[in-house]
Amino acid sequence: MRKIFTLGISCIFFTSPLFSQKAEKKIAAAAKEVLPQVIEWRRHLHQYPELSNREEKTAAYILEQLQPLGLEIQYPVAHHGIVAVLKGGKPGPVIALRADIDALPIKEEVDIPFKSIQTTQFNGQTVGIMHACGHDAHTAMLLGAAKILSGMRKDIPGTVKFIFQPAEEGVPAGEKGGASLMIEEGALKQPDVDVIYGAHMSSGLPVGTIGYKPGATLASSANFKIIVHGKQAHGARPWQGADPIVIAAQIIVQLQQIVSRETPLTQAPAIISVGKINAGVRHNIVPEEAVLEGTIRLLERDFQDNTFRRIEEIAKGVARSMGGEASVNIIPNNYVTHNDEKLTAHAVRALEKAVGKDNLQLTSWGTAAEDFSHFARQVPGFYFTVGGKATDLPAAQAPPHHSPIFYIDDSRLDVGVKAFVYLVFNGIPQP
Repeated sequence: MRKIFTLGISCIFFTSPLFSQKAEKKIAAAAKEVLPQVIEWRRHLHQYPELSNREEKTAAYILEQLQPLGLEIQYPVAHHGIVAVLKGGKPGPVIALRADIDALPIKEEVDIPFKSIQTTQFNGQTVGIMHACGHDAHTAMLLGAAKILSGMRKDIPGTVKFIFQPAEEGVPAGEKGGASLMIEEGALKQPDVDVIYGAHMSSGLPVGTIGYKPGATLASSANFKIIVHGKQAHGARPWQGADPIVIAAQIIVQLQQIVSRETPLTQAPAIISVGKINAGVRHNIVPEEAVLEGTIRLLERDFQDNTFRRIEEIAKGVARSMGGEASVNIIPNNYVTHNDEKLTAHAVRALEKAVGKDNLQLTSWGTAAEDFSHFARQVPGFYFTVGGKATDLPAAQAPPHHSPIFYIDDSRLDVGVKAFVYLVFNGIPQP
């Protein structure tokens, strides 16, 4: 269960004496010095991406960079995950910093010198592999923070856990992995983590800026599969059967009523999308079966039970009313990524020091989902975004995540590095 901070006006903070103007200058100088290496790390990882639960070479490269830093390294965790522990020289909390390391089955179309040309087998197909969501940058920024903090260990109040998480994009069918498996294998234990921070690149947020939102910030996700059972017939005599394709079409339309007519959207957004339909083998045969697959995205945890229940009721009810039957399977994946409100208010101090008050932006909901939510269900968490859009690029032209044209300007990855370091020295709210 989530640990809850109960802060009052007279609350105390674990902070370091070095969290001063002198310390700020020292951290800023160190981040500037490490930036070329962070960019180099990011570009190497970009050129040699690996898919979820297959990040063997990626992990080896991360371990190679961590080895000289004198950290206590736990490997493997959840297949190819890494937990590196840095014990500071002063008493304080245990703070975890997390980055994801896996890539996506996408063929890159961006013409850059470090373009990925890697391929692999995925679901029986030969596919390209690409860091099309910024995980290469997340990993590089966390490595940069580890390097700076390892050189300041005598001044660190408490302990830092650097968590390099595999399989954020989802595990292959029949496998376990990601944040949930890291938790199961003790990533947040020995020593027990008090709070966790995570960062994500944004191709739409201007470079040199940071975005954040208190409370619900990213959606929960669940997959659903509806199998519609009809009765096969000749396409010229459909009245002799029960057409599962027509039934499926009606189910798709009716599912949207859950969002538009049954969900209080003034509280939070909700999305139900059918992304795949499979039915039939020939143009003039009414098939026996149709299969629908889709995704559910919710920004309010309390919406989940009703949404899941109504999907099943509508699918089965529509099918029966048209002479067929339907079975429904819903598989939850990620929770709502929730930024602990009190931790967020405390973390803003560090973000302002990292990027400047004018470059810190309050953002709105995001309907993407994040594996980080599993960590933030166990301990208070805070998740923020780092800008990667080139300053001369219009916002409307920002390349979308999870696309073959995804691209980020990596010239200011020091922003994310500084944010991680300042968050450590900022300490945590104390009950």
